[in-house]
Amino acid sequence: MAEEEAETEETEELAHEEPDPVVPMGPDTEGSAIGDYLFDRWDPSDVVIEDRGLARYVNLSGQFSVHTGARHANEWFGKSEVNIVERFANQLMRTEEYTGKKTKAIGVIEDAFAHIAEETDTNPLQILVDALQNAAPREEVTRLRYGGISVPKAVDTAPSRRVDWALRNLTKGVMQTSYKNKTPVHLCLAQELLDAANDSQDSYAVNKKNEVERVAGSAR
Repeated sequence: MAEEEAETEETEELAHEEPDPVVPMGPDTEGSAIGDYLFDRWDPSDVVIEDRGLARYVNLSGQFSVHTGARHANEWFGKSEVNIVERFANQLMRTEEYTGKKTKAIGVIEDAFAHIAEETDTNPLQILVDALQNAAPREEVTRLRYGGISVPKAVDTAPSRRVDWALRNLTKGVMQTSYKNKTPVHLCLAQELLDAANDSQDSYAVNKKNEVERVAGSAR
């Protein structure tokens, strides 16, 4: 009887215990929760993505490292599971100075983020997301053939392609600005992100987006 009473008391105690909180995990982050700080400084959980079409393809899952070793390279839409900061670093490795130098590219991004945080007192990840949203075109032009005639036609741009386009143009703008310029590249990167986040015409990426949408508007 004493053993049964003890078991009953243990069961009642377990029933009143609160369950452990469920920590949301990012895709393939291996023990890194969304609450982890990027570069041990900025919290991605505070970032808001207003463009619902891009939300699925902008991965902000917290990671202890932004270098995943291209584990998603051979998967369909695998890049959508890669942290957006790592994808940004991959785009920076487009010139001879940064080709293959991922650690150097990530260092430039960290310095740029630190400058943005100091200047604006805002989470630089939010600035990056705002810049992507403003630099991603919503429509572009393709060509349809009718017999022997090629006709331009405006089409909607896929969300994944929009993110790729924005990342590419942001880094192209940085490389063009920093070429033969005494200004450090991380300051050029910070300025490009700030201009794009404010939807300014001073941004190379925003100008390219407006140009593409203007051409598409004339081909409707």
